[in-house]
Amino acid sequence: MDDQTLKTGTTTVGIVCKDGLVMGADKRATAGYLVAHKKTEKICKITDTIAVTMAGSASDGQLLVKLAQAELRLKKLRTNKETSVKEAANLIARMVYSNIRKFSLIPGISHFLCGGVDDTGFYLYDLFADGSIELVDDFISSGSGSVMAYGVLETLYKKGISVNEGVDLALKCVNAALQRDIATGNGIQIITITKDGIKIVLEKELNMRIEA
Repeated sequence: MDDQTLKTGTTTVGIVCKDGLVMGADKRATAGYLVAHKKTEKICKITDTIAVTMAGSASDGQLLVKLAQAELRLKKLRTNKETSVKEAANLIARMVYSNIRKFSLIPGISHFLCGGVDDTGFYLYDLFADGSIELVDDFISSGSGSVMAYGVLETLYKKGISVNEGVDLALKCVNAALQRDIATGNGIQIITITKDGIKIVLEKELNMRIEA
């Protein structure tokens, strides 16, 4: 892959709680060894009740999110029904599968975590970069900082934690990656998905500048 391709070398996490879901991500995008952007949005709403985190090539991730948003709006207009989380996850997984198999001078690599709530409950899916899809019943992390995040998750996650506890855990995960992963940084965003919908509970930019 071209070293100058804009990548969301990143840390994203998804956590299943007893009363909802928590999703978090940092804000740094890189091009090779350079910090290309410091305020990249890596958590995106695709409906009022479903959101995704993205890692991989920024252009592919952003395009697939826009296509998914449009397709799901059209589906709602045609059927007059709300989209289930499983339907949304399968749609994006098919897009990822198709995208990575297209001929391109720059391979299209994108990894999504898809979480949401519908009439049947809360669901979190891992949409891997090859287009595979897995239902997650505890936690998942993606991106270059996922190694550090998994260390925190494996140690501290407990079944049946509350959303508030999940927010604290997601913050610890991304913070661990911020300390050790050069492609993770510049800020953090955490959202919750509950019966009341999607809510941004933390959005913080980190000032790396040293004042004289």
